[in-house]
This record gives sequence, structure tokens and C-alpha cells, in this order.
Amino acid sequence: MSHKGATPAVRYLDSNDAVGKFLGGIRGTPLLALDTEGASFHRFIDRIYLLQLSTRDAHAIIDPLPIASPVALGALLEDPNVEVVFHDADYDLRLLYQDYGWHVRRIFDTRIAAQLLGVKAFGLAALLEQHFGVKLDKKHQRADWSMRPLTQGMLDYAAQDTMHLLQLRDEMKEQLERKQRWSWAREEFDRLEGTRWAPEDPTEAFLRIKGARDLTRRELAVLREVTLWRDATAHALDRSTFRVVANDVLLEIARLQPATTDTLATIKGMPRGMVDRAGRDVLDAVQRGLAVPEAQLPRFPKSAKWEKDPEFDDKVGRLKAVRDAAAARLELDPGVLGSRERLEAVARRVPRSLEELAAISELRRWQIAEMGEAFVKVLADFKSKPGKAPSAAPDAPYLDS
Repeated sequence: MSHKGATPAVRYLDSNDAVGKFLGGIRGTPLLALDTEGASFHRFIDRIYLLQLSTRDAHAIIDPLPIASPVALGALLEDPNVEVVFHDADYDLRLLYQDYGWHVRRIFDTRIAAQLLGVKAFGLAALLEQHFGVKLDKKHQRADWSMRPLTQGMLDYAAQDTMHLLQLRDEMKEQLERKQRWSWAREEFDRLEGTRWAPEDPTEAFLRIKGARDLTRRELAVLREVTLWRDATAHALDRSTFRVVANDVLLEIARLQPATTDTLATIKGMPRGMVDRAGRDVLDAVQRGLAVPEAQLPRFPKSAKWEKDPEFDDKVGRLKAVRDAAAARLELDPGVLGSRERLEAVARRVPRSLEELAAISELRRWQIAEMGEAFVKVLADFKSKPGKAPSAAPDAPYLDS
């Protein structure tokens, strides 16, 4: 059905029949723009709360909450004859796979295209204003898309995310071809198509908290227990974890190890209401962390370490000089042309030829074409270490770098 007061060109679809008719009407389209709205800022379990679609001739917003899985949409997205246009696709691809099991084929990502064109302001709002004079209303950037009914302003904002995307794609593809960078983009898009996501272990979430590496192993045991409590509470409330207790508060609890609710209440940022409702549960979690036997205290997984190379920084420095010169020549951000991580991958292997360079999986073919010969040349003075794999890390002290 059409949402009351919605932009006339955009259909709001919230029934199986309406969604089926719309998708049937666009069957066979060679080009489709897609965006999703989640609610990770508000909800513990992120999922798709809106699907925005645009073809050359039609625009729609699908509300997935009251309908069955839109199988016909999945068929379109997985059809190799349909090019699907996103802006900053990773989040959308992740949710589409999580919620529906779909692996999207033939991707065009306008964010990646903008970066490969040397555009410095590559957010969608900046691109729409630059290309079409369209200004997005920023007040809906952190909107709670799980709420119903959605306001007219939210629907209008959501519709803008795909309404101009195909035209933006056309202009960017033309620029990429003119600059002879279309093959670069195609390689990046193909890599996106192959993205797979390993499930995260929720019991290991505490290890991903920024600042956890600064804790002792005992403090880390406490952090694990209070994080498990916080995340279970957030799950029960279906509320984002930081809206229950922020990570920096958990770190302070791990350091301070409060034994009373009065002490817990003194921690900056600890919600008073949470102290009143669940203070005892937090203190119990602290005690569980303190009770962990020494031999069972958590530690960070040992990371593979490459053999000590006194020339490593020099190698990276020379590669960086090549990268920076190429970035200036191509008018690209150096990080887009080649991240430090990729330069380090090259420095570790000291390739002697373009063939050896091509065997480094972190590098793209287009990067090798632009910098490969210079990379090999600046590394020619160093000893080659072909096939040198990282050695197992020694049993290092806990506060490793």
C-alpha cells in the first residue's frame, strides 16, 4: 500500500501482496539500487528494519517486519545478470546475509568508486549534494528504524538513500572509465561479492573492548564476567549494549572491583537506575571474576609473529615512499592506494619479481600495475626471504603489544 503522505514517486510496501506485485513488476531489471536500515544504535540484535529499492523507473520502501521473507528480492540480488548498487555496501551485505542468507552478486559500491576517483568527501550526503544539489536531513542519521509507525520525515529520508543512486553510479562509472580505473573498481567489487562473515563468539566479546589489553589477567577475568552480565541484560532488553552500561564503565569496574553498591555507584557513567535494579548482579559478576583460579585466568590469543627483521622499518619506509609518490601522481588518498598493512605484507616477503608480488593475496592487481615495478626495485637491495612464514609466538608476558 502507499503510505499516507509519502513522496508520490515512492511506494511504501508493508504487505506480502504489495511486495509481491512490486517485485514482480521489476523482474528482469538489469540494474537495482538497494539500501537497508538497521538499528544497531538502539537495539541489541541488529536486523533489517527497512529495505529501500530503486530501479530506473520505480522506487519503493519495503517494511520487512509484517511480511514473509521477500524471496523474489533475494532472487534478484543473487542474479548475476542484475547489477546491484549500494553506497558503502559492507553493512548492508552483512545484514542481508544474516537475515535472509543472501549473497549479493554483481555489486557496484559508490563509496568505493568515489575513493578510487580521488574524492575526499565520499559520504553519501556529500556525494548527493555535490552531484545533484540534494541535501539530506541529518536529524534522521541516528533514527530508531525499529519504531512503528515511521514518521513521514523518516520515510522521505530513507527514500533519498536509493532515489539518486543509479544516476550517481552512471556518472561515476563514466569517470572511472575516462580515468581508466574501471578495472580497479571491478576488482574491488568482485572482492566484496566474495565477502564471508565468520560468526563471532559472544563469550569473547570482552577481548574486543578497546582498552582491555591494558588490564592485568585478573582484571580481564572480572571484565569478562561483567561484560557477560551487561550483554545478557542488553539482550533481554533488546537495547544496544552501550545504552545499558558503556564499555569504559566496564573497564573501570574491572579495575576497581567494587564490593558494595555504594562503591559501584561512585563509578563515573554507571547508571544510577542500573545500580538500583541490578547492582547486586554486577557485584556477583565481579566476585565470579575474582574467584577464577590463577591457572584459568583469560589471556589474549597468541598472535603469529614474523621473525625479527632489523631492516623491516626501512623496507616499509621505501615502499611508503613509492606509494606516496604514486598517490600524488594519481591524485588518490595514499591509504586508498595501499594501506600500511599491505605495505607491511610486501615488506615481509621481499618479492623479486612481479610474479612473486602477485602471489601476495593482500595486494590487488591494479595496485601491482601502478606500483609493482617500483616496489620490486626499492626492495632489490634487501635479502630475499621467500616463503618465510610467521613463527609461533613465544610464551610472552601478558601485557604484550
